[in-house]
Amino acid sequence: MDTESPAKPPLGDIDPEEMVGIDVGILKYAHDTDGTAVKSLDLSDERDRLEREQRKLSRKEYESNNWEKQRQTVAECHLDIKRKRRDFLHKLSNYYAREYELVAVENLNVKGMMESPRNSHNTASAAWNTFTNMLEYKCERKGAHFVEVDPNGTTKECAQCSVETPLWVREHACPACDFKGDRNANAAWNILSRGLTELGVGHSEGTPVETALPAGTTPVPAKCVVEAGSPVLSERGSASRAG
Repeated sequence: MDTESPAKPPLGDIDPEEMVGIDVGILKYAHDTDGTAVKSLDLSDERDRLEREQRKLSRKEYESNNWEKQRQTVAECHLDIKRKRRDFLHKLSNYYAREYELVAVENLNVKGMMESPRNSHNTASAAWNTFTNMLEYKCERKGAHFVEVDPNGTTKECAQCSVETPLWVREHACPACDFKGDRNANAAWNILSRGLTELGVGHSEGTPVETALPAGTTPVPAKCVVEAGSPVLSERGSASRAG
C-alpha cells in the first residue's frame, strides 16, 4: 500500500482563496480568515455526570466490590469526555487540511499557559496543541502547506497597518487606519500574513490580508463539527471562496 504523501503545490501557484489563517481561543475554538468561527465543544453535561459519579465513588468502601464497579464507571466517564474531545479535534483539523492548500496557525506555548493557575483548566480543555499536531500531519497527508508562526502580538496588531491596540478591547478598532472588525478575525489575518512571510511568499497587492479584511463572520456550533462529514463547515468554506 502506497503511503507516500502527495506533492505540495508550489507556493507561488496557490490562490489566495486556498490559504487560511486560524486563531484559536476559548469561547470560539477556531476563528479563521474565511470568516468562520467555530464555538468550543460543550461538554458540561459530561463533566456534570463525571462529578456525580466521582462523588458516589468517594462514598464507597475503598477496594470493595461496589467501589471497583464505581471506579470503572468513573473511568468510563473520563474516556467518554476524551473520546468526544478528540473526535471534535479530528473532524475540525480534517476540514482545514481538506479544504485549503496552505494553513497557518500560531505556535502556542501551551505548557507555559498551563503554568498559570487561572488558565490551566481552559487551556487543558481546549487542547490547542493536540489540534495543531493533528492539523500538521493531516496537511502533510493531504499535500497542503502547514506553517506555525510566533503568536506574540497577533491579537494586538492591526492586520492592515500593524499598529497595536489595547488587548482588553474585544472589538478591533485601529486608531491609525480606521480598520474595524472582530479581534479574533484580525488575529487570524495576522497569523496568515506571518505564515506567508515565514514561507518566503512575501506580500503584494494581491495578498488576502490586504484585499479581504472586511470579511464577515459566520458562527458555527461545535455540534455541527462533530456531526458526520462536518456539512456546515464544508458548505461555509465553499461559499466563502465562491463569494
